[in-house]
Amino acid sequence: MSRHRLAFAVPGDINTATGGYGYDRKIMAQLAQAGWQVEHVELGEGFPSPDALTLHHAHQKLIALPPSMPLVVDGLALGVMPDTAHALSKEHTLIALVHHPLALESGLSNEAIDRLKQSETKALQYAKHVIVTSQATAKIMKNFGVTEDRMSVVIPGTEVTPAAPRVEFTSTQLLSVGSVTHRKGFDVLINALSLIKDLTWHLTIVGDTSRDDECASQVIQLIQLHQLQTRITMIGTLSQAQLSTRYANSDVFVLASRFEGYGMAYTEAMAHGLPIIGTTAGAIPDTVPHQAGILVTPDDVVELANAITKMVSEPMSRQMYAKEALKTASLLPSWQAAGAAFANVVLAI
Repeated sequence: MSRHRLAFAVPGDINTATGGYGYDRKIMAQLAQAGWQVEHVELGEGFPSPDALTLHHAHQKLIALPPSMPLVVDGLALGVMPDTAHALSKEHTLIALVHHPLALESGLSNEAIDRLKQSETKALQYAKHVIVTSQATAKIMKNFGVTEDRMSVVIPGTEVTPAAPRVEFTSTQLLSVGSVTHRKGFDVLINALSLIKDLTWHLTIVGDTSRDDECASQVIQLIQLHQLQTRITMIGTLSQAQLSTRYANSDVFVLASRFEGYGMAYTEAMAHGLPIIGTTAGAIPDTVPHQAGILVTPDDVVELANAITKMVSEPMSRQMYAKEALKTASLLPSWQAAGAAFANVVLAI
């Protein structure tokens, strides 16, 4: 077995239930299985808006790493650490892992967007190489000063899940999976559902409600405003086994994202054989082909309501999309393949 070494720096709790953290966990696990010595460096909480003490401690941890060990830093942290990136670039092989640019997070003020773009652009210029998780993000990175010759795409892995026995419901079961933040568009989804109360459906939202208190409160208020308390259930985060059961007992996956750097929740849903309703934002059109579902314009409430209406009202169309979604997922790389691709990029730098 090879004894390659790698430091992998991640802000916050590596077990956080988001696609980005899931990617980091899976890649580190695959590298370890392949014989790499992977040192997980925990950079502290609060990124991309850490306090001064957290930023100082993160800097000290990274600078103390052996220069001979390649260093991957998740972009959630690196994008706001340009001075640390500069210092690391002098002796370390610094690799930036960008899930999606910080400045493209939804709901930011113009001032915050400008500040984050300047900071991330400056930090990325010091990276020896940049790894992104989709071709769509790769195209965006030129706006952050990253040229093609020092960038690689390593898309996430997908594991197709054997069909499990499902419970039959009298209403169409809609499932949405994602942290309750502005970027995920839950406000748009609830407003769309308010237009089609006459149809028989129930929505379950699975996702962390603690990441954006203001957004979570807004979602709850919208549910109450439209009197959808009995038709929309928010159940927080679930274990992978619990989530798999939820997928098995759902009919349609719907997520009205305003931007996605890849969209792992979409591929996970397809791997469970669910037809997709999503948006045309970011990398989603690359992730979800037209035969696997319906993609609508971001923030378009009426268009989203029409897409849901079609899925609820036309079981045969729903089954067709479901079949193609599963076929699409079966052609995507496994996590083992994604880990090997990531390793090859690091070894080639």
